[in-house]
This record gives sequence, C-alpha cells and structure tokens, in this order.
Amino acid sequence: MAHSRFIKDTGLTVRMTLVLFLLGALFVTLVGVLMALFPNYAIVIAVIGIGIAFYQWWTSDKVAMRAMRAREVSPAEAPELHAMIDRLCAVADMPKPRVGIADMAIPNAFATGRSPDRSVVCVTTGILGMLTAEELEGVLAHELAHVAHRDVLVMTLAASAGILAGLLTRGAQYGGLARGRSNNNNGGAAAAFVLTLVVSLVVYAISFLLIRLLSRYRELSADRAGAYLTMKPGALGSALQKISGGMAAIPDRDLRSAQAMNAFFITPAAKGSGMAGLASTHPPLEQRLAQLARIQTELGRTAG
Repeated sequence: MAHSRFIKDTGLTVRMTLVLFLLGALFVTLVGVLMALFPNYAIVIAVIGIGIAFYQWWTSDKVAMRAMRAREVSPAEAPELHAMIDRLCAVADMPKPRVGIADMAIPNAFATGRSPDRSVVCVTTGILGMLTAEELEGVLAHELAHVAHRDVLVMTLAASAGILAGLLTRGAQYGGLARGRSNNNNGGAAAAFVLTLVVSLVVYAISFLLIRLLSRYRELSADRAGAYLTMKPGALGSALQKISGGMAAIPDRDLRSAQAMNAFFITPAAKGSGMAGLASTHPPLEQRLAQLARIQTELGRTAG
C-alpha cells in the first residue's frame, strides 16, 4: 500500500495480494495448457498473454479516459476542482494525480492509473452539478484513497486473466484454435477444442468472481479512508445517496454504455440495486451508509 496519511487497511492488502496470486496462477495455468495443446503456437500464446498484462498496466489511465470520453483539465480550466484535490493531497501527504472531467450526465467519479505518480482522478459533469462542496470533497477523498491504496492498479492487472480467457473462449467457440491442430488428427483437434473451451470458461468465471469480491471490499475500504481523512463521513454518505438516486433520471441506453467501467466507479451505473450478489461490483448502498454512520458515531465520541 502506498505511503500516505490515509488509514492503513491490512485486510485490503491481504485481499489484493491473494487475488493477484490466484489470478497470476490462473493466468500461468491457462497459458501453459494452451502451449501444451498447441506447441506450434506456444511462443505466440506466451507473448500474447504477457502483452495483454503489460498493455493493461501501461495504458490503464488512457483506456479508462477514452472509455469515458474524458479529458484532462488544467487548474485554469477547473480551478475549484483542482483546489479541492490540492487540499486533500496535502492533508493525505500524497502526490497530486492528474485531474479529468467527463462530459456526461451520469453522476459518477473514478480513479485509474498504474501508480500514484501516473494516476488520474476523473469526475463527470453530472456529479459536479449535483453535489455540494462538502459532498464532492468526500467523493474525491474516496477516489484518492483508491490511488493511495494502489487497488486501482491491482484491479487493472487482475482483469488481464479474464480478458485473455474471454478472447480464447470466443476463439474456441468458433473453432479457430482447433483448426491450428493437424488436419489428420480430427479426434485430437476436437479434444483440444473442448479442453480449451472448458479451461477458458473456468478461468474466466474464477477471475470474474475474484475481481468482484475484491471490488466490493475496496469500495468499503475507500469509503472508510476517505471519511477519516475529511472527518466528514456524513457528507460522503449524502453524496452516495444522491449519486445512486440520480441514476434513475439517466436513460437506460446511457447507463449501459458506461457499465464497462462499473468496477472503477464510486457507484455502479445502474438503476436501483443493479446487479446483486456475487455479480455486483459494489457493496449494497445500505451497507456503505451503515459503515459511514458508525464512523460518524466514533468521531463524535472522540471529539466529545
């Protein structure tokens, strides 16, 4: 976890380490199986696997910004937003990230980047027009906590195994990999096709669940860290309620177009509870509000 004045979260560190280890093992297993099944393409498969992980790591900030049609803004373009982030970074004793704005009505915010020095915190125009200054400060503190905790990087790298597995699943479904086997070995080609499909689906399913389990915990962790940094958990709670409620006014088509970024948003781009259970990228709003209420009570006792 990066050095900063955000509260430490050993549980998050353990979960990130475990998820990276398990997904790394899945990634190596998947590539190893494919190299054994298709020895003529072993080097190509290994290069593709490493390339996907490197591309995810190196371009995570650019890809996320393009996906959200966001642009980086200077202090002259967004003085109040920059001033707020300057204050929070000074309090947190962390490097200031780049600042971005996405011109869209969906009220949301996200952080991305491969390191604290290469990170970006982005807000939408929808959230800027919805929240008070204190509420926006709570949201920004939440996003800066993601950067300080480095969980954005872990989430980005964790997606690599799932992406490779998804690509291979599609390839196997169309028989593309099976055709790479010798034409004289129809039985072997069929077995390779089935095994590739099964292994890819298993890897994709496991990575899907692991990423979502980590995603839900990291949101609670960022809520805690942001609330303790600003000492105003009620403001963050109010912001979460407004953002979740504001989704009801957004057309379904616009929400669907942004759902690929759900794991990085402060709240998912969905109406109501959205996806629930194991498929959810975020803990229930009620759980987040209850945690913030407990922090408010604790801070009140400390002040007293």
